[in-house]
Amino acid sequence: MMITREQVLEALKTVNDPELHKSLTELGMIDNIVIQGGAVSFEVILTTKACPLKEKIKADATAAVQALTGVESVTVAISGKTLSVRLPERKAVDGVKNIIAVSSGKGGVGKSTVTVNLACAMAKLGAKVGILDADIYGPNVPIMMGLEGQTLKGVEEDTKKAILPENHGVKVMSISFLVKPGQALIWRGPILHKSLAQFFTDMAWGELDYLLIDLPPGTGDAQLSISQLAPITGGIIVTTPQDVSLSDCRRANTMFKQTNIPVFGVVENMSYFVNRHGERENIFGEGGGERLTQELGLPLLAEVPLVPQVRSDADAGNPIVISAPESEPAIALTNVAKQIIAAICEMGVAQMQADEASSEQNSTPELSAV
Repeated sequence: MMITREQVLEALKTVNDPELHKSLTELGMIDNIVIQGGAVSFEVILTTKACPLKEKIKADATAAVQALTGVESVTVAISGKTLSVRLPERKAVDGVKNIIAVSSGKGGVGKSTVTVNLACAMAKLGAKVGILDADIYGPNVPIMMGLEGQTLKGVEEDTKKAILPENHGVKVMSISFLVKPGQALIWRGPILHKSLAQFFTDMAWGELDYLLIDLPPGTGDAQLSISQLAPITGGIIVTTPQDVSLSDCRRANTMFKQTNIPVFGVVENMSYFVNRHGERENIFGEGGGERLTQELGLPLLAEVPLVPQVRSDADAGNPIVISAPESEPAIALTNVAKQIIAAICEMGVAQMQADEASSEQNSTPELSAV
């Protein structure tokens, strides 16, 4: 019996993207179907190059087509095209598909540590990633990324944009690349706004799937400028379990709401400490992140334990997801990266389908009354 393209597509209707819960055919992921006798090959175009479940999708698609009568072999090629979530009334940053803002509302909760580990985790998953260190008055990202003392690497000949330092597969921009070590910046709002604008427009970010912005503590000029300057896909709130941190996180959530930025969820950092006897100690309280997410109606993305190696490796410029990927904090932070990628995929697919529906509606000719 001759195998047809329609049979292959029908078989693949039974295979769902595990995170988007829709079939590969419904999402338009199948391309380049080639049938030669009993040999079938096709391409699965994932909605993100950093899909953490690509091997499961490949295995499920292979099994579905292999079950067809007459199929002797199945070859599946996996590729990816990260969806870009467009936000209205925001000017896009050249080459950057999605921008993620990481906020805490309060200093000292490990927001920068979370940011660099999420960026490195996304890069390990196969995405092209950058970090913009927007904490002008206290830039710490270069230290944590092993780029302390670095400067910009000149400019590209064609674009005249500044070439950025890079480590662990992540491009980084920070004010510390432009000033002397230890120099204090005492800038008013307008100068801060202009500098942040240049971080977006004058840097050679290249083609990025995700740009993470490490926001400074609080809800002031920097946060407002960034919300005006760039199309933020969504935000993440970092807290510790203690009540003081939760109070500031409520303000961070309000800031995101007032600037029309959706929030992916909350990361509770320093959730607990396991002492040398194997006992769990709640140094900063217990259950604060869960209470906050229930109050705000947001997902609790992770409870990241307090482990000394997270601090020591960050000081050494070697984030925990790189230095100890099997450790409990690294697994928790990698899972957050996967959740953010999945959430952006869902947003992108929904937007794509809405665009298609709108296009079909606009192309339908109106019937005139007789």
